[in-house]
Amino acid sequence: MKRFISCIVITVAALLTFSACNKMLDKAALDAFADDNFWTKESNVEAYANTFYNNFAGYGNSGGGGSFYFPTLNDNQADALFRDWNYNNVLVSNSDWTSPYSEIRRANILIARVEKMDLTDDVKAHWVGVARMIRALQYYWLVRTFGDVPLVDHELNISETDVIFQARQDRDKVMDFVLDDLNFAVSNIRDVVNRTGWSRDLAQAIKAEICLFEGTYCKYRVAADGQKAPDATRAANFLTAAKTAAEAIMGKSAYVLNDSYASTYNSLDLTGNKEMILTKHYVKDLFMHSLPDYTCSSSQAYGLTKDAFNAYLFTDGLPKATTTLNNTDIPTVMDAGNHLTITDLLARRDPRLAASIDGTLMPVPNPFKGRFGRSDDVNQTSSTGYGVLKYDSDKLAVGYRVETGKNYTDAPLYWLAVVYLEYAEACAELGTCTQADLDKSINKLRDRVGMPHLTTSPTADPANNMNVSALIWEIRRERRVELMFDNNFRFWDLNRWHQLDKLDTKAYPDIKLGANVKNDPASVASSDITVTADGYINAYPNNDRIYDKKYYFYPVPTSQIQLNEKLTQNPGWEK
Repeated sequence: MKRFISCIVITVAALLTFSACNKMLDKAALDAFADDNFWTKESNVEAYANTFYNNFAGYGNSGGGGSFYFPTLNDNQADALFRDWNYNNVLVSNSDWTSPYSEIRRANILIARVEKMDLTDDVKAHWVGVARMIRALQYYWLVRTFGDVPLVDHELNISETDVIFQARQDRDKVMDFVLDDLNFAVSNIRDVVNRTGWSRDLAQAIKAEICLFEGTYCKYRVAADGQKAPDATRAANFLTAAKTAAEAIMGKSAYVLNDSYASTYNSLDLTGNKEMILTKHYVKDLFMHSLPDYTCSSSQAYGLTKDAFNAYLFTDGLPKATTTLNNTDIPTVMDAGNHLTITDLLARRDPRLAASIDGTLMPVPNPFKGRFGRSDDVNQTSSTGYGVLKYDSDKLAVGYRVETGKNYTDAPLYWLAVVYLEYAEACAELGTCTQADLDKSINKLRDRVGMPHLTTSPTADPANNMNVSALIWEIRRERRVELMFDNNFRFWDLNRWHQLDKLDTKAYPDIKLGANVKNDPASVASSDITVTADGYINAYPNNDRIYDKKYYFYPVPTSQIQLNEKLTQNPGWEK
């Protein structure tokens, strides 16, 4: 199978460069494995389709970074090194363009082959639904990244130069195509609970995510910034689709929140977990990752920012500006090892904060001696002083916990908490949100951690700088804190809300600051870190990330434009 797949996984551009592969498909492989004798039974189709799992990074593979914690282009984290925009210059090539088209081609091949197989109609429809679901996901990733993109709806032949050399299609047209694929998927994929495989519920979860993105993007986009003008009707249609898809999952008894917020992220086995819709399962000594190691070893952690710290509500359910509790973020207590502790600060905040960061600060001058209580623990440090605790697990043996490629906690890919957030946001953006909507979504998340309920008329927060209602602001806050460090959500949330300017470190300096260490003389005096006049760690003292409207889209790789003269460059990237 590997021989076959290695031949068919080629991009539109690669059809031109590697046309010899087209001839290879006409010949039997050395082991007599060929295209015409592969598509003969459902088990082969399933094996082919299961390679689509490689699209879900989860916690990463072996020593590589995954989609949790590692993406730091956001206002939640400061990297150990300066974190600028993903691209400042036009690239010659970019896998963000080519990789999705490889997967789209594989999906199109599956669709074409299955339709010709001797299978029952429902079996065919299931596997075509899986392929169309994956194809929709790939086009969604392409559109949110590049805007207008070429649209290929079938298995390409090398002779189809009119399709290969097509112009970029209007992104709205592509997203309509995506919705058609998703609607087919949710109607035809098997209605089973399969937390490690393909299911109708997974298609609904993907549909909810994509339609929420499209609905809010179309509501908030700005023509002057190189996008199309807002489209209220289109936005409402997609937001309604997101709400309906989320509700389809919420209405099933098969899905229930975990009792523990932390257990979503630090469990050794999520395959039977009722909050999961799809999980990535890791196996000790066979298939592992490195996420806990990066957050609790000698590598400097990508710490939580001051801005993110202040996003967490206090236990009275109110934000920093209006809480009735002591709202300081300045620690005063030193532990026996002469480290500043923040357990008293965390006790006054939403418990999800204490589940996400360490109760001991770990600036460079006096590195924290680790979480394991042993004399030989490695020194831990964080770029902001706030260590990342969320993904660590004491269920891992220490030797597996602090070694690259030796971690085997399971990764959530699609899960119920995200669906609740999508449902509440869609309701609010539609202007139809009721208390009952909040009680069956966000307030279940708050109940889990013992926080007061959100109402449809929350207290206005003076920190609201997004020009949205108090309700939408609080729903966005809930999404931020519930999904802190998760799955690169924050960057794409800011993108779809048209709020990428919030990543400008000059305009919003708190996004590059960390913990206050004014009461730790060693940190204040250290030359290893930079501390502001009022005591906050500055993770990027010599650099700033400056916003430009061109960053709403990535640049189209020049190699693609050279191959196809009909392709145009995105606004702001022309030179």
